[in-house]
Amino acid sequence: MTTELVDPRARSVRDPQVPDPQRIVLRPVGTPLPLAFVGLAVATATLACLDLGWIPATEQHQVALVLIAFAVPLQGLATIFCFLARDAPSGAGIGVQTAAWLTLGLLLLTGAPGTRSDTVSIFLFAAAASLVPAATTTALGKIVPALVMVATTVRFTLTGLYERFGGGAWEHSAGWEGLALACLALYTALAVDLESARHRTVLPLGRHGSGKKALVPGPPRATTLETQPGVREQL
Repeated sequence: MTTELVDPRARSVRDPQVPDPQRIVLRPVGTPLPLAFVGLAVATATLACLDLGWIPATEQHQVALVLIAFAVPLQGLATIFCFLARDAPSGAGIGVQTAAWLTLGLLLLTGAPGTRSDTVSIFLFAAAASLVPAATTTALGKIVPALVMVATTVRFTLTGLYERFGGGAWEHSAGWEGLALACLALYTALAVDLESARHRTVLPLGRHGSGKKALVPGPPRATTLETQPGVREQL
């Protein structure tokens, strides 16, 4: 099903010298957020088990493959559909996570099991900082998804501190925080799935402002489309 939105000003009497009005076609898509949150949950839970010693260090390469083969495809697909759905903050946050898991997975895959790396540390600090703009903007409409991004920022920071300074305290803190993040991500995935199936909020997501208005039924709104990326002349 597609919806065509035409500029209301084009309904006046047509002048043969005036070109045809532009038509903008909107195609509804299923929400990609559950994919992103499930990918995040599996990635951070698996890495947490490695941090806590529940997975031996000798299996570091298998953990790396989980990050690359499971989390990256799910979150990468979600990133694309977030931008197609015109949710740039979610797309940016999930996109940063996708690249972070891919990079971390490759570093773990090529590194010696049980060793620390200053390069990994600096990278994780930078990745954590890169999530702050997306988390801040997401919080303007949806509190719980923003909290997931904030918790991911904390998770990357704690792992970076372990990679830089070592010590069991930092490693275990990263592991336990990673498990808490996995639980929060799974809750958010369930809440979004239920919201999509019931067409109303079932489990709280902290929607407010524009995030709450997005669920209000009504005709397609085209009042701001002319200022959206892909419609306006410049990004």
